[in-house]
Amino acid sequence: MARIEIDEHSGFCFGVVTAIRKAEEELDRSGKLYCLGDIVHNSNEVERLKAKGLITIDHEQLKQLHDVKVLLRAHGEPPETYRIAAENHIEIIDATCPVVLQLQRKIKTAYDSNPPEEAQIVIYGKTGHAEVNGLVGQTRGQAVVIENSQDLGKIDLHKKLLLYSQTTKSVEGFRHIVDEIKQLKPDGRFESFDTICRQVANRIPNIREFARRHALVLFVCGKKSSNGRVLFGECLQVNPQSHLVSDVTEIDPAWLEGKESIGICGATSTPRWLMTEVQEYIARLLDKKQSPNHNEE
Repeated sequence: MARIEIDEHSGFCFGVVTAIRKAEEELDRSGKLYCLGDIVHNSNEVERLKAKGLITIDHEQLKQLHDVKVLLRAHGEPPETYRIAAENHIEIIDATCPVVLQLQRKIKTAYDSNPPEEAQIVIYGKTGHAEVNGLVGQTRGQAVVIENSQDLGKIDLHKKLLLYSQTTKSVEGFRHIVDEIKQLKPDGRFESFDTICRQVANRIPNIREFARRHALVLFVCGKKSSNGRVLFGECLQVNPQSHLVSDVTEIDPAWLEGKESIGICGATSTPRWLMTEVQEYIARLLDKKQSPNHNEE
């Protein structure tokens, strides 16, 4: 029988755990709660909470609501969201991750103390990502977002530059961007702040090691998770026998052939119950294969 192991370091980060706990507490009390955006980038978990009474809304729908409770997920929100909530008498259940909240405050302080005509705030992150939108909001929309080296043309090299990072970006990627800006800006008026969450960043070396240990790796992750795509890429680099699945319906039994060791891991948005479900499903498939009656079925 093959050994099936779930990676102990995979699954929700503490920010997501807190958001889901706050949602469940309110749902247990009232049976209804609005959430601004998907509470987590995993459709299975979103559906589970929807069944308990969680209603996912977007920013346009938020403007139409009055006198209700709305949960702000771990990614954080720009000041505009809080203003709309106050005007519409919406009670905010704020589940912004403490790491993100601290970064928002740093960026707001930097923006307030550096005139825009003299300094430019640059954010290394994914354009349009919820966390990045919240960070840009601290600068009244003035911050420049760069995703990679190709975006460096967006920055104003004549100004003092203050570089921050989305909390879930890779440390290697951030250091590469820092080096590139230093080469472009020899006048030295450049400060960089490593604001990457180490609980997320440290998963990369952990998941590489986990993937190396197994003949087959099943990476369980929602289609919307950018963190998941990064981590799955790391698995694939060290173990070509890695497959990304959103749930058990996407598992091909042929992958299991001759595999003595199977590893199951996931993103910071992957619930533990979903990885356990995958583990149990694989165990049932293998048991059925070994059953004496298997060939007669």
